[in-house]
Amino acid sequence: MFRYIGFSWDAANDAQAGLAARIDQALFAGEGWQAALRLSTLRVYTVGHSKGINGVYRLPGEQGVIVGRLFRRAAEAPAPLQDIELTEAEADCIVHTDGQSLTESFWGRYVAFLPSWTGETRVLRDPTGTLPCFRIEIEGVAIFFSWLEDLFDLLPRFAAPAVNWDAVAAHILLGRLGGRETALAGVTQLLPGELTPARTGAGRPLTLWSAVDQASCPVELEPGAAATQLRSTVRECVQSWASCYDVTLLRLSGGVDSAILLTALCPDVPPARVVCLNYHSPGSDGDERAFARLAAGHAGTALIERARDPRFNLEEVLAAARLPTPGSYVGRMGTGRMDADAAMEHGAGAMFTGAGGDQLFFELRCAWPAADYLKLRGIDRGFLAAALDAARLGHVSFWQALRQAFASRSFRANLAADAGSYVTLTPREALEPHLRQSERFVHPALLVPTELPIGKFHQVEALLYPFEYYDPFMRDAAPELVNPLLSQPLIELCLQTPTYLLTLGGRGRALARRAFAGDLPPSIASRRSKGGMEEHVAEVLQRNLLFARDLLLDGHLARQGLLDRRRVEAALSGRLSAVDAYVSEIHNCIALEGWLQRIVASGG
Repeated sequence: MFRYIGFSWDAANDAQAGLAARIDQALFAGEGWQAALRLSTLRVYTVGHSKGINGVYRLPGEQGVIVGRLFRRAAEAPAPLQDIELTEAEADCIVHTDGQSLTESFWGRYVAFLPSWTGETRVLRDPTGTLPCFRIEIEGVAIFFSWLEDLFDLLPRFAAPAVNWDAVAAHILLGRLGGRETALAGVTQLLPGELTPARTGAGRPLTLWSAVDQASCPVELEPGAAATQLRSTVRECVQSWASCYDVTLLRLSGGVDSAILLTALCPDVPPARVVCLNYHSPGSDGDERAFARLAAGHAGTALIERARDPRFNLEEVLAAARLPTPGSYVGRMGTGRMDADAAMEHGAGAMFTGAGGDQLFFELRCAWPAADYLKLRGIDRGFLAAALDAARLGHVSFWQALRQAFASRSFRANLAADAGSYVTLTPREALEPHLRQSERFVHPALLVPTELPIGKFHQVEALLYPFEYYDPFMRDAAPELVNPLLSQPLIELCLQTPTYLLTLGGRGRALARRAFAGDLPPSIASRRSKGGMEEHVAEVLQRNLLFARDLLLDGHLARQGLLDRRRVEAALSGRLSAVDAYVSEIHNCIALEGWLQRIVASGG
């Protein structure tokens, strides 16, 4: 489990220097921690590093350090377990461009600590945001970290910061937090692509890479050329990540995204080095084994089939690691342990998933691509065809697609309009005071007026929130999570590709399907159904109703007035129809309440 801690202080301040010395001593004596950079006012330590997977890239002359994994742009995929080494010219360019060349000439998962010529430390989180990066200031010492539990381990007297109740309300309203504030007071997150000064008052973060900027530069290609470029970029990213590991575990649902990952892996990775894992459960959409078997058989790889366990005990959420922001456990209910066991059995260092495919390849039921075409190209010979495609994609009539295209041509985002529209268990009057504060917890790129067309704006919005990197339940035992589709070159390509090209012909993932049509079994390339686990999630809740009632009715959310106890009691009454109406919202409330109980017990 790769983690890092960096801290910066004012050497002229005795109190800061004293605390920095204590942190340094604790890390130096801590098991597995190694110094990546030691300067007079800056230290960076890492743990869990492994050459070729996650490591340290030191810039010559003690000009900074990059932790994580780097790949060069437009480079051949490296040989297995072979890492790159920065040349002196590359390192100098990174320093003299204040990190800009890092976002333009390299990609990967990384956090860079870059002291300036004035001695001010800046920290850059890579554009994908794969590695978490949080900041807290304790007695004037700025500490950057990826894993909150490390602060509790290293600083015995460290008490969790207070709960940020505005953030908790925003989490309920928005479903997630996307701004710089977290749900802990005083703990901020560095946004992907931003260069952030370490010292308070040293200036605002500087955006070096922006998803909005990428999406604002559409690239028009002939469909065949666009498909070829997409295929080559997917293969480059997937094979680059695969080069880091001897054996790869692949979460294979049998859907288009995971099947694309498998076919992108196998031409250059021996099938023996890829082990596929499929989870299934009863229900209309919970069993995709037929498709997974087809994909694995086509590629010649092993397939492990595991049933999701409906007996998962929701009390486990109370033992999860403490995080600065609440997370969801639904996708990990019982499968995390099976992931770890399968990885251990087969010697796999990583779990690959197709996460991000919906957003990248545009699998959305909407008619927005017609509006995007109208805004970018106007009314020309292709507009009516784009409107017909949009009608098929959005399951609306051709005339509805036309009307929506003209109505959305002058689209302006209003994120507050839908905030809380799906919240039923929290009294509206309890959320009203927080509505005005909710913009603090939205990614700032979404609050700036933009000329992006409506479909591209929503694609950008969906890609601004990094997926969780660490498993808060299995921790060190979990295989490293790799989502190759969420690689910077592929994100940039899909953001620059107009939505009407991504969905050409009126199908979600149309360009991706075309790009890999010759590599996939036809029934998967043309597949319209999508797997899920709704019945499984509902059954787990049904088996844990007593725990859910006790947790929510007498918890912090209820005491703060952020849950309507009467509605919660009715939802958890045991009547199956009542539970079904609220199942995802109840799971979200359980995750949030479990997070609150762990933080408050720590002193927050």
